[in-house]
Amino acid sequence: MQHVIIGAGPAGVIAAETLRKQDPAASITLIGDEPEPPYSRMAIPYYLIGNIEEAGTYLREPDQHLRGLNIDLLHTTVTGVDPASKTLSLSSGDPVSYDKLLIATGSQPVSPPIAGMDHERVSSCWTLEDARKIIANTEAGSEVVLIGAGFIGSIILEALVQRGVNLSVVETGDRMVPRMLDDKAGNLLKRWCESKGVRVFTSCSVQAISDAGDGVRVSLSNGDSLAAQLVISATGVKPNIDFLAGSGIKTDQGVLVNEWLQTSDPNVYAAGDVAQGLDFSTGEHSVQAIQPTATDHGRIAALNMAGIRHQHHGSVNMNVLDTLGLISHSFGLWMGVNGGDSSTLYTPDDYKYLNLQFDGEHLVGASCTGMTQHIGILRGLIETRLPLGDWKPRLLQDPTAFVEAYMARTQEIGYHA
Repeated sequence: MQHVIIGAGPAGVIAAETLRKQDPAASITLIGDEPEPPYSRMAIPYYLIGNIEEAGTYLREPDQHLRGLNIDLLHTTVTGVDPASKTLSLSSGDPVSYDKLLIATGSQPVSPPIAGMDHERVSSCWTLEDARKIIANTEAGSEVVLIGAGFIGSIILEALVQRGVNLSVVETGDRMVPRMLDDKAGNLLKRWCESKGVRVFTSCSVQAISDAGDGVRVSLSNGDSLAAQLVISATGVKPNIDFLAGSGIKTDQGVLVNEWLQTSDPNVYAAGDVAQGLDFSTGEHSVQAIQPTATDHGRIAALNMAGIRHQHHGSVNMNVLDTLGLISHSFGLWMGVNGGDSSTLYTPDDYKYLNLQFDGEHLVGASCTGMTQHIGILRGLIETRLPLGDWKPRLLQDPTAFVEAYMARTQEIGYHA
């Protein structure tokens, strides 16, 4: 059996390891389009700060681990897939054949249509090569402009501040992390960042980037103009699916998969940021570009590729963000549902916020900022669809009682997670 995995991120690596465990005799090939060993993008901020060396970003020890498992690692780009002949076209070398294929190609940064984005002083922060460029062009006291205060942007923000740069953040939304936090929590996070010396422009956009000799000039929609040694773009990502054009494999926002993480071709699977899989909360199919979903997908897809039927029951959308010491979480349908109830605790002077969202007697979403104690129980309440019974009105009065609610209800109905 020839298993081929396109993509050497967390989903791809875990899939390769799972396949080897289930099928010791199979041929397993892992294809990555970067000249690096498989690494975690989530570790890049720690590299920027200087807490780890480049090797600290690696998912596994590249020489011994993969070779020890007899997993072949190719550094090349897949340019096309032909399901009829079960072959992959590569940017270099001969085609590669497969019996079962996993698409785990992840995402790529989206560049906004701004004049000057091609300037040498503009960079993404998505790859190790990007990180090398940021390190080479910044030092303590450097003026840096960050475009985008979403989840990825806020992670980069943390690393840049710890590098000692003078940072300005420009976000088109009316708050920070608008796809994870509501207006109260997002603006609480903004005020926190400003208290740490970060300039944050919300409801504002970059109009143009122009050369300024030893740096660039960044023009904003509010009329301001910022000088910078470096501009970093963190304006979102999109799944890497362009190479599937003409393959017949069905795509939408990402690669469409069923409950077995199987694509429209029965011999081809997809996992991670590129897969448009089942959302636990909505019952619809969506792309969840988060590492927990990627690792879960990789394991389940590999089991099915090895002939071990394992159903994917949907992923709970969840995010955890540490921004200069203020930790934020969101789970499930944190924005609520039509006709649903909600409960909120908001103490801005203490930088604390908690919001619970209900659909009937079930908790379906939650978000919080500045609170860390037992927060994982919120995810448990959502994932188990635990009926709250008489505890729902109590939570509407006091959302911080969620721990007591979980303990009491699991005991009352004899439920065990």
